[in-house]
Amino acid sequence: MNVANILIEALPYIRKFAGKTIVVKYGGHAMVYDNLKEDFASDITLLKYVGLNPVVVHGGGPQINKVLSAMNITPSFVRGMRYTDGETMDVVEMVLGGKVNKEIVARINQKGGKTVGLTGKDANLIIAEKMTIYQESEGDNPPEIIDPGMVGKVLKINPEIIHTLTDKGFIPVIAPVGVGEHGETYNINADLVASKIASALNAERLILMTDVDGLLDSNSNLISSVNEKTIKRMIKSGEIKGGMIPKMECALEVLHNGVSKSHIINGTRPHALLLELFTDSGIGTQVTCSSK
Repeated sequence: MNVANILIEALPYIRKFAGKTIVVKYGGHAMVYDNLKEDFASDITLLKYVGLNPVVVHGGGPQINKVLSAMNITPSFVRGMRYTDGETMDVVEMVLGGKVNKEIVARINQKGGKTVGLTGKDANLIIAEKMTIYQESEGDNPPEIIDPGMVGKVLKINPEIIHTLTDKGFIPVIAPVGVGEHGETYNINADLVASKIASALNAERLILMTDVDGLLDSNSNLISSVNEKTIKRMIKSGEIKGGMIPKMECALEVLHNGVSKSHIINGTRPHALLLELFTDSGIGTQVTCSSK
């Protein structure tokens, strides 16, 4: 396909999304390699220039682990979530709200975007409370409540600061750190924060960037589009498992809160955002409500 055909194919999508909000969860290896960081910054800037309102929520697990290792702190996880004691929380906040957030902001600004970095503490953007995990009984083991430390769940999103920034032409870049009722700091899963922000903004789309192509079937083939009914069946049957389950739950939740569609894409593919949004075939898995 030549360049002219690519642009013609993109035109109806650019027109469709003009003025709409797109929430992107940025994470995985797309945040590690310089060429992919540059691609992401270019893609986000282009989205803004062609009339969309991108809002970025980012992770930073590998960067956090690197700093913890330098401090001789061994990371530990509870059912896939980082155990976050006080010392670890200080590192999480420093790395996510400082180093990682400001690097993303700088890269997008260098591409010509106008970007502002935020955490959930700014303007009380993300109000959170402590999360506890209920572990069901297994065999002879009784059920138990697991304490993951300063890991939080979202109680409320106050989106005024996001509206203020996007109305003035800025791109918000948000670190998933929330604030509690008494000023406590909480580490929150970035997928969860992105889904809650997408719902609060009544976004057009939620895009979750991962290190896999999307949802795969039992033969490891990509499922390009899937609805709620099929997802629930696949979770029940065990076809969807592990870390893909919470991603699918986030992707589904927003569909009941005003978001038209969700997407799960492989952020390690060059210009993954543009390929998913502006081409007929896309590159990942599109999640929709159940067909009626």
